[in-house]
Amino acid sequence: MAEVALRSIEDSDLDALFDQMRDPVSVRMAAFTAEDPDDRAAFDAHMAKVRTSPDVVLRAVTLDGRLVGSISCFVVEGDTEITYWIDRPVWGRGVAGRALALFLDAVTVRPLHARAAGDNLGSLGVLRKAGFAVIGTETSYAPARNTESEESVLRLD
Repeated sequence: MAEVALRSIEDSDLDALFDQMRDPVSVRMAAFTAEDPDDRAAFDAHMAKVRTSPDVVLRAVTLDGRLVGSISCFVVEGDTEITYWIDRPVWGRGVAGRALALFLDAVTVRPLHARAAGDNLGSLGVLRKAGFAVIGTETSYAPARNTESEESVLRLD
């Protein structure tokens, strides 16, 4: 079985992460993304901010040593929220689930919250398998779809 691991984000990861986070299919599935996924300056500014924030835990996700995504948690309005991005070529191989399990072992804050587009069945499945439960839904503007979309809100106690 391929080995999934987490490590710190390195400067040399930024080009690959930027490319992953602008894949059109991935962006549409995520729905609630940056206004312009192709804006490298905005991406770099965001990454510089989160990499130095004391309220953010950010890790690279690797598969057999190769960078295949990122996972992080951050505080929003007093709640700790988790998010992840997995490169589309490795979808369906259990990478997100294994990365999330490793991250949950390292980050012991509870409750943890997560959000996923209501039709992102893959991500919702990963979160539910990890113990997250849907606690509600919200409808808000999804930049990747240029329309209002339903988002599931989940919590892990």
